[in-house]
Amino acid sequence: MLHKVKELIGEVQAFNATTKDEIETFRIKFLGKKGLLTDLFNEFKNVAPAERKEFGQALNTLKNAAQDKVTLLKDTLENSMEQKGFYGDLTRPSEPIELGSRHPISLVRNQIIDVFSRIGFTVSEGPEIEDDWHNFTALNLPEYHPARDMQDTFFIEKNPDLLLRTHTSSVQVRYMESHKPPIRTISPGRVFRNEDISARAHCIFHQVEGLYIDTDVSFADLKQTLLYFTKEMFGKSKIRLRPSYFPFTEPSAEVDIYWGLETETDYKITKGTGWLEIMGCGMVDPNVLKNANIDPEVYSGYAFGMGIERIAMLLYQIPDIRMFYENDVRFLEQFKSVL
Repeated sequence: MLHKVKELIGEVQAFNATTKDEIETFRIKFLGKKGLLTDLFNEFKNVAPAERKEFGQALNTLKNAAQDKVTLLKDTLENSMEQKGFYGDLTRPSEPIELGSRHPISLVRNQIIDVFSRIGFTVSEGPEIEDDWHNFTALNLPEYHPARDMQDTFFIEKNPDLLLRTHTSSVQVRYMESHKPPIRTISPGRVFRNEDISARAHCIFHQVEGLYIDTDVSFADLKQTLLYFTKEMFGKSKIRLRPSYFPFTEPSAEVDIYWGLETETDYKITKGTGWLEIMGCGMVDPNVLKNANIDPEVYSGYAFGMGIERIAMLLYQIPDIRMFYENDVRFLEQFKSVL
């Protein structure tokens, strides 16, 4: 009889279950009113007096082992069900991870940076809330200069000397103040102008401006740099420079690329001419160099600037600039496959 009890203890210790029904069957078998333990306790009176102590201890061990096993299996099963309820079915095949998409402004910005970084331009950044000196005065736009009216500015009411920068040329001034020539940098960033919002204009937009300062820098160097950029960015090898006016460069020019007239869209965006304006440029005015403590008798340089939205609209044939700022997921998802 004692040998049978010890076998049952081993059976209890080895038992395992994965469902409630299996646990309940085990409980009834050992702990039920008509279970094995009830029968064994009824047999206790028939055990020889010399064996009763050892037999009783074995019965208690069997009873405790069966009760502990039932409790352990129930707790394990409940914890497993809670985990599945929280995380779902852990045995189910995983869902594919949804790929995000970069904003077209970021894509084009990175492309422009990559093109110029290959010819030695570094990236410089500055504050979006700027002071009058760096945004206007240092760029050859002293107070009451009529050219200030070219840009409708957001001023900070509590401090009339502060404003939301109207171009990233202010970053170039800061860079010239803190670095000695030779300087070769591009300044991407967000700028602000108080303009009416339409399909072709916005009060918030992004620019990339470039600056190169060294000895014996000429307009020919500027032209070759811009030609390299248009080839790399657009695959276009024909540009023209039209005389223009910017207060901080002299001489100044607008840069056009020959887009072509191969499709109806080409006719539309170039107004039938085949030519498309993409940026402004010029040789840095000597007054700007002086304001940044650079000797214009020793150094010269060129600068250029372009709107990232305009470039993005050309590359991706986006008809309305407002689409960049509406955060429409349907619009953004179109750029998932673009690195």
